[in-house]
Amino acid sequence: MMRNDRNDLDLVVVDLDGTLLHDGATFEQRFLTQYAVDAANRLHDAGIRFAVSTARPVSTAKPLVDRLPVDACVYLNGALIDFDPGSSDYDLLTSGRIPEDGHLLKVGFSSARACEVCRFLLEEFPGIRLGIVMNDVRYTNFDVTEFWKTQTWRMTNFRDVPDGVADKIIIFPQPEQCHRLRELIPPDFDISISEGVMWMLMNPLANKEHSLRLLAERMDVPLNHTAAFGDDLIDIAMLKAAGRGVAVANANPQVLNIADETCPSNNDDGVARWFNAYLNVSLNR
Repeated sequence: MMRNDRNDLDLVVVDLDGTLLHDGATFEQRFLTQYAVDAANRLHDAGIRFAVSTARPVSTAKPLVDRLPVDACVYLNGALIDFDPGSSDYDLLTSGRIPEDGHLLKVGFSSARACEVCRFLLEEFPGIRLGIVMNDVRYTNFDVTEFWKTQTWRMTNFRDVPDGVADKIIIFPQPEQCHRLRELIPPDFDISISEGVMWMLMNPLANKEHSLRLLAERMDVPLNHTAAFGDDLIDIAMLKAAGRGVAVANANPQVLNIADETCPSNNDDGVARWFNAYLNVSLNR
């Protein structure tokens, strides 16, 4: 059952990978179609605010975000929230600095604590691939080009990471390590798993649901006047909190199970098609 009337939609929040973006042979080859850009602009021109909520860091998300009519952008699953993208360039977003006007919010933890946790996990699992993401640099004990070809990274033993506010810890465990690893995660971190491969340890308030609530509060939009779109397990809480939770047809079965409705797949521009269908009905009423 839909939790919101069509005429009451004031804000949409959209995931990127697997949702708005088409698939590619590599991470870097995933792409945004002009059809999706045009549909987002049409929605925005109708007075509905538009936000992106992605696990991506600034370096790989901002070029896509810059093509869209964004009123806000959530990076790194909620560890960095930009409430006014027009005021933020790449250097500011990756500087670790928070402007006095409050349009940027970081929700992380100290890099010292992150290093402590990484060293502890390496003692338990020698050779496990992990790292710390901070200010758009990945401080890792492995070559990240195995997964991402264009992201900035530094090899580390987790004793030489600069002081600062870290965004997340990333871990690529082997299947046989997962059960024990979950038992060892300290209680001051929440666990999210992206695309069934990458574990992310985050500040418990750095998540898509919390960021949706912050966006709605900042924009003075009731939650039941929002719609959220996603495909992965990390999107579930956001979809459940939104007035309308929409899963793309290619979504994880657990996401499809909780969604209020389903749109066509990411490779069929399902989110953009939903936007256009919504507007066609609303404008004809």
